[in-house]
Amino acid sequence: MSQSHSRQALSDALRRLDQLTNWERKPRGEMRVGLEPMLDLMQRLGNPHRSFRAIHVAGTKGKGSVSALVEAGLLRAGWKIGRYASPHVDRVNERVSVLGQEVGDDALAKAIMQVLDCYESAKRAATAGEEATWFDVITAAAFVVFADAGLNWVVVEVGLGGRLDSTNVVFGEIAIVTNIALEHTEILGGTREAIAREKVGILKPGAVLVTTLAANDEAGEVLQQRADELGCEVLRTDLRKDATIADTNIALVGLVFDHLGRQGERVHPGSEAGQPVGAWLLEPAVVAKARLPGRMERFDFALPPALRNGRQAVPMLMDGAHVPFNIEAVLRDITRSPGVGGDCVAVVALASDKDAPGFLRVLSRYVSHAVFTEASGSGHAHAAEELDALWASMGMAGEAEPDPLKALDRAISKAAERGGWVLVTGSLYLVGALRSTVLRNAG
Repeated sequence: MSQSHSRQALSDALRRLDQLTNWERKPRGEMRVGLEPMLDLMQRLGNPHRSFRAIHVAGTKGKGSVSALVEAGLLRAGWKIGRYASPHVDRVNERVSVLGQEVGDDALAKAIMQVLDCYESAKRAATAGEEATWFDVITAAAFVVFADAGLNWVVVEVGLGGRLDSTNVVFGEIAIVTNIALEHTEILGGTREAIAREKVGILKPGAVLVTTLAANDEAGEVLQQRADELGCEVLRTDLRKDATIADTNIALVGLVFDHLGRQGERVHPGSEAGQPVGAWLLEPAVVAKARLPGRMERFDFALPPALRNGRQAVPMLMDGAHVPFNIEAVLRDITRSPGVGGDCVAVVALASDKDAPGFLRVLSRYVSHAVFTEASGSGHAHAAEELDALWASMGMAGEAEPDPLKALDRAISKAAERGGWVLVTGSLYLVGALRSTVLRNAG
């Protein structure tokens, strides 16, 4: 099939898919009460989720980066591995990775159509699958792609929560919980303990739990209690409190690989064939390959001649952090990085269910000027003017510009004028809205 025909086929499939409810755009506070729709789809599709072994990844932040690191390391070990992620930044294909490559348009279109046909059958039969959502279908389509590709292992990233997430039909031999912070409280609960109970819902009898959370942490205690109830082993990282995000992710994935090695899993081809899988796989080239768009992504944005004033470009960082503890870690790591100095000018958008006061309090310790804009996958964003007013109440300088592209222009002008750098943050949807423009102007 030609590239244009493949693109058209995917466009047609997505148009049909978009008629379904999209949980990512649904008002917060509404959530399904069971996995029956997803299980019905799986049965109608021949249970593709049972065709591969899985590593299941939950947590408030870092799920995507950890999943990509697991994938890159096991590709290095010669495994036939895939990865399922959400949300995407530029194209829906980013959600489904096969052997380290985004799924092709034709394969994804075919899988989506196959799942939608099963959905229509469920509607005619009035079975649970008639309640399937957009996320159910795209998740089921990913599992069909993995089954068709004959993959041995898949890294499956949770979409939201864990216990009731569409992905929780898989049996994750290793369940990873990266961390726990207050987020999606209308759905998951108003305390870290309540959120931990939802996220540890991916843990099943016979699996191993891997986490950064200490046993004496309030959320870590919940994880340990559930692991004890199920008779599951728990593996924990042991890091300094000021460890970087990258070091934390590497330590977490290193635990996973060392466990796989102890279980007898080995490298397949190449000079290391037969060697046990282990943390040694996380060499610099593997870590570099695992970098994802919109996660600590660095560019040099070329300035127009009128703004140069001795500088050809301004440094720009894009990161979709949207909870206070994560933006704190991101900014702490950025300020340690070489080549980033001077005033930080931030372009910020936040969905309406995010902790705006907490997020802005962290930003205020690092940012000299903020341009607030609007971009949200849920369709419900904090108004730019509302964020700017909150920022001003903290004694900070900023402005509101609802249009993301105009907001980016304002931030670049400010950074050029001050000899500083630009941070785009608060939402992966904001990163997605601006990234193509940034790429076109990147030096």
